[in-house]
Amino acid sequence: MIGQNKIQIEPETGNSQMNEAKEMKEMNAQEQFQYDPNNLLESLIEKLNLKNDAALSRALEVAPPLISKIRHRRLPVGASLLIRMHEVSQLSIRDLRHLMGDRRTKFRISDKQFKPKATPSNSASSTT
Repeated sequence: MIGQNKIQIEPETGNSQMNEAKEMKEMNAQEQFQYDPNNLLESLIEKLNLKNDAALSRALEVAPPLISKIRHRRLPVGASLLIRMHEVSQLSIRDLRHLMGDRRTKFRISDKQFKPKATPSNSASSTT
């Protein structure tokens, strides 16, 4: 006997291989991107020499429930708050995003956001 480890062999199917590949991609994505607003908030508290979330909310000039909702992951860190954190802490936006766990290097923005809205034609107003 080589060992008492038992190996179970499952019949190979196309679905099981696809599921394994999907699970590997999900695990890689989770390893690369671990959103943790607590790390961001704690780092700001430490950098600004504050005592707690209430002092952080005063320093950022936001309502205390906003910090609580972010800490409990009921609200994401918005762009305006991220900019405010940058202004108060003098940390770069990239550093703040890194502390938060956002490791993306590119952001995809829809083309529709930059196109002007179509105006209705003036044919209805010219009745002579």
